[in-house]
Amino acid sequence: MSNTNKMPIEEGIDHSFSLMREGYMYILNRRKSFNSDVFETRLLGKKAICMGGLEAAEIFYDTEKFKRKDAAPNRAVQTLFGKNGVQGLDGQAHKYRKEMFMSIMSPDGLEKLTSITEKQWEIALDKWKNMNKVILYEEAKEIMCKTACQWAGVPVEENEIKGLTKDLGAMFESAAAVGPAHWLGRNARNRVEQWIGELIDRVRDGKVTPPENTALHKFSWHRDLEGNLLDTETAAVEVINILRPIVAIAIFINFIALAVYHYPEERKKLETREEKYTQMFVQEVRRSYPFFPFVVALVKKDFIWKGYKFEEGTLTLLDVYGTNHDPKIWENPDVFNPDRFSKWEGSPFSFIPQGGGDYFMGHRCAGEWVTIEVMKVSLDFLTNQMEYEIPEQDLSFSMVSMPSIPHSKVELKNVKRRI
Repeated sequence: MSNTNKMPIEEGIDHSFSLMREGYMYILNRRKSFNSDVFETRLLGKKAICMGGLEAAEIFYDTEKFKRKDAAPNRAVQTLFGKNGVQGLDGQAHKYRKEMFMSIMSPDGLEKLTSITEKQWEIALDKWKNMNKVILYEEAKEIMCKTACQWAGVPVEENEIKGLTKDLGAMFESAAAVGPAHWLGRNARNRVEQWIGELIDRVRDGKVTPPENTALHKFSWHRDLEGNLLDTETAAVEVINILRPIVAIAIFINFIALAVYHYPEERKKLETREEKYTQMFVQEVRRSYPFFPFVVALVKKDFIWKGYKFEEGTLTLLDVYGTNHDPKIWENPDVFNPDRFSKWEGSPFSFIPQGGGDYFMGHRCAGEWVTIEVMKVSLDFLTNQMEYEIPEQDLSFSMVSMPSIPHSKVELKNVKRRI
């Protein structure tokens, strides 16, 4: 490995604070200043490599070069991911566990999800027409919590929904937090893991019988490569890996409302309910607005890419937000333009709001199809099935806070059904 180039390096002892201070723009800012899609820095006291763009995504999702085990910071494991979940597996173990997730993403499964989502929006709309104001983000989380539980086969009483919604939301809202906010998310995860674990034990004891094609049923009875049932704690983590991401779609629902408000000319197109344009609009919301800032992995073994040496064990961050706004990939990337997706060729490495690569063999989010279908239903309600006013409020959103949510959480007034 003697024929290597010197990687651009961010000088200094540690840049963890800069990462927190700049949020979604941290990697992209340095890619621009270094005029390079890869650079070296120091995070949490250790050497790290940051990279972005189509080619970087392609190499990042090469499972021969990068691994996920032990890559996520411990605080993210304690709040966002949970221990021993699919996100931290590699090789055959990952492939086999991923198949468990993909088994519930069948056309029939997604059709059922769509039906449940529509029903929950109908119920919410009946409630909202009697409210003086609706805070969309909070209400959308509750819609998504009810949808997720019903689709996953998780029985939950109506009087438990608000508490469960709060706990599932705390897991992703606290992922980048420190201090009390971090502990809020950590305690929330502990509560939900214990509850789901007890539920799984009851399924295995024959005391609860969820529908066969639901996550609770399939994950409770899933066996690993050695033929053993997943331990209760791991099975609980994986059920939560269905519930939590669906609740997190509330973030995208807020940005849907924001886009519809800011681009009224797009709303007129959406009122035709043309399936292709609805899909394009949803994809552009996912591309344009901040969701995941980056994903992490560890270098699996020494290799050279573009003349740069990657050493085994080095923490590597892939710039998700920056890749979705890369001018080498997207024309006028900061312009909201759903029509761009009429020409998009579907590359698994150019458009990565929920990770890149292959669904079955790689680490692209298994729930991406779920996200798209739920967003399409939500978009139809916000454009075609309800009328509402958006009063003066702070609709700006931070590019530092992770996750980013409009500051007002999108307040709606005078909500009613469209006749």
